[in-house]
Amino acid sequence: MKKLKRMILISLMLFLTANLSAQNGIRSGNVTLKALKRANENLRHRLDVIQKQNNDILWFQKVGDVAYVDKLYITGPPRAHEPNPTGIGYGNPVKFWTYVFIPKWINPNKKYPLLVFPHGGVHSNFTVYYTHIIRELMAQGYIVVAPEYRGSTGYGKSFYQDIDYGGLEVEDVLAARNHMVNNYDIVDKNRVGIIGYSHGGLITLMSIFRHPKAYKIAFAGEPVSDLILRMGYHHQSYRDLYEAPYHIGKSAADNLEEYRRRSPAWNTAKMPDIPLLIHTNTIDADVNVLEVKHLIQALKADNKKFQYKIYKAIPGGHSFERLDTQKANEIRVKVYEFLANTLHPERPITTVRALRKAAYRF
Repeated sequence: MKKLKRMILISLMLFLTANLSAQNGIRSGNVTLKALKRANENLRHRLDVIQKQNNDILWFQKVGDVAYVDKLYITGPPRAHEPNPTGIGYGNPVKFWTYVFIPKWINPNKKYPLLVFPHGGVHSNFTVYYTHIIRELMAQGYIVVAPEYRGSTGYGKSFYQDIDYGGLEVEDVLAARNHMVNNYDIVDKNRVGIIGYSHGGLITLMSIFRHPKAYKIAFAGEPVSDLILRMGYHHQSYRDLYEAPYHIGKSAADNLEEYRRRSPAWNTAKMPDIPLLIHTNTIDADVNVLEVKHLIQALKADNKKFQYKIYKAIPGGHSFERLDTQKANEIRVKVYEFLANTLHPERPITTVRALRKAAYRF
């Protein structure tokens, strides 16, 4: 009994010591709570790098039969926030990677339309999630550039913290577009479009608003449209991504104008006279349909010409048109028909059967 009491007492003391250490950051051996958090964060970024490298291999395996796959290292504007303006390297351009996919069947003596394809996610990257879409685009004769703009995952902690949501990441995407136009003779500079889903949809919209002469057509699927509204219906863990000291650094309540500046719905007056198609879904649990409806209403109020479709409760929610379902295939055919009217690819897809043959081989 005495031995049992002693064990209970020792366990209780260890528990209290650990609890105090966790609450107050008091050292327990050589480890602190802050150190543990920092180590865990660094480990997460290292694992992201490994995952990204594995994904790069998968890209060659999944589309290498129909596309020349490359990954370029280029530059965008300097960081949005640099703590030491007198430090070595202050103001240097941010370096980032960008994927390039070129159909294997093209004639190198001809020119082909270019699609700029920014990925979605506050912090994410261009993964093989988009495999079938890339195969479909290759079959039609599009050249695709997919920039891993600042803030993307898989490139370490520093690059992750370079994020500038709705800000300089848009300029990174433009830099990728310009690199292709200026360095690839097979790219037709007069046939450049931009497409994106979710956050990639926001980048698509902000890209045509800020650089109206750079793109001839745009498609925004389920686009993040109003960050002010978005902060209201998402949890604090999501808002933390924006309030981080290396990002905006303040809540929408504390810096309303900054969130407004980064929101397409508050910038629709800048919409150029080019074809634009917007999609949304009434059961989207990520980008609520109310957010996209605000964008649509704002474009209408500014007398802008554009097309849109509000899909009613399509299975798949936020990902409804990127899935491998029959309905998703049908919707993508409509998107490709919209793009083809302006970009005129050599082999446009006009049927689900053609789409399935291109993406799924059967």
